[in-house]
Amino acid sequence: MSKQKITPFLWFDQQAEEAANFYVSLFPGSRITRVTHIPGASEGAAGPPLTVEFELAGAPFVALNGGPLFKFNEAVSMSVDCESQHEVDDLWDKLTAGGSASQCGWLKDKYGLSWQIVPRILGDLLRDPDPAKAKRAMDALLKMQKIEIEPLVRAASGN
Repeated sequence: MSKQKITPFLWFDQQAEEAANFYVSLFPGSRITRVTHIPGASEGAAGPPLTVEFELAGAPFVALNGGPLFKFNEAVSMSVDCESQHEVDDLWDKLTAGGSASQCGWLKDKYGLSWQIVPRILGDLLRDPDPAKAKRAMDALLKMQKIEIEPLVRAASGN
């Protein structure tokens, strides 16, 4: 398999390995691929991790222990395409634990990284050829934190 040309590079204070292990535990087809340690002070000793390379559902990422200088913000987020309400609920619960919920499927995890947990059907509802249906779905979405599929579908259909 050829290396992906663009890889998200995530700056953590000192939790890169912990965060990578957490993220890998959430998504099937995920794994840690390499940990590079800061060279130790004594011969043959490895220091703490500097970078952690990992894959989430097959997509490569790098996590860096870069120190406290930079923090995550909502300008960049990880968007997760979910097949079902069960998947939305499961990821939402795990990612908001120690983090915080926001609006319209957005959240911050315990490391401060922003995520969008989005059921696949949302795009279909918002792109409905009937603008009234799409507007009703959007109006319902704007009232939600975690996205709930059934209320969106009911709203779009006018019920």
